Amino acid sequence: MNPISDTALPLTVAIITKNEEAMLVECLQSVQPLHCPIVIIDAGSSDATCKIAEQYGAACHVFSDWQGFGIQRNRAHEFIRSEWVLWLDADERLSNETVNGIRRIFSQGTQPKTVYTLNRSTIVYGKKIRYCGWYPDRVVRMYPVTHTRYNNDLVHESVIVPEGWKIENINGDIVHLTYSSLGQHIIKMQRYAYDWAQQFKNRKYSNPAGALLRGIVAFFRTYILKRGFLDGYAGLIISVMNGFYTFAKYAQLWLLNQNHSNQP
Repeated sequence: MNPISDTALPLTVAIITKNEEAMLVECLQSVQPLHCPIVIIDAGSSDATCKIAEQYGAACHVFSDWQGFGIQRNRAHEFIRSEWVLWLDADERLSNETVNGIRRIFSQGTQPKTVYTLNRSTIVYGKKIRYCGWYPDRVVRMYPVTHTRYNNDLVHESVIVPEGWKIENINGDIVHLTYSSLGQHIIKMQRYAYDWAQQFKNRKYSNPAGALLRGIVAFFRTYILKRGFLDGYAGLIISVMNGFYTFAKYAQLWLLNQNHSNQP
């Protein structure tokens, strides 16, 4: 593709939200240097999320019928008019280096049949996590909208990379401001565990003993093999919570499968 000027990126930033007024401002401020349209797909916020979005020139479209993260993200395609889309979450911020990296890609000319990843640098309990398998957490976030989209998974959705396409990395990090309290962490893991179990109900087998074993293995993998112990107490909490999440999703899967098999 042809190189492009600094002020005319063929790019839209897309974000999904629900009650993100506390996080959204800094996210939107971080993308302002890209000078591109912003599309927000909101899941029915009861706070000032959409008002804040509009103050920053973003178009906020509300879809309250939540059907999972993948479907919610794909709804943005209806409102994107640019060739490329860059996905962020409300609790993520682009660094200056990443903004420059994105501009450099377009100024040099995007590669054909290519999607682009970003490195996520995650902050948990006020600490930057360098281990636990969390850095660099490379996720595909920029792709041409006419060629691909997200899958329809309820949780842990991902971009479908067409067969034969390349995956290139964008220089720089995005800062991911995740859990600030243990309660927030637990609530999110419980919700994710239930959504994951719903997604695989009657498709995967599980039992309580197996769920417990998987949880123990997940803790060991995160804390020892992925050196979570080097992240101090934050790494210990993350490792325990990863074990809890793994146990909870397989235990929930067993419960859902049991409930289904016991129905008349």
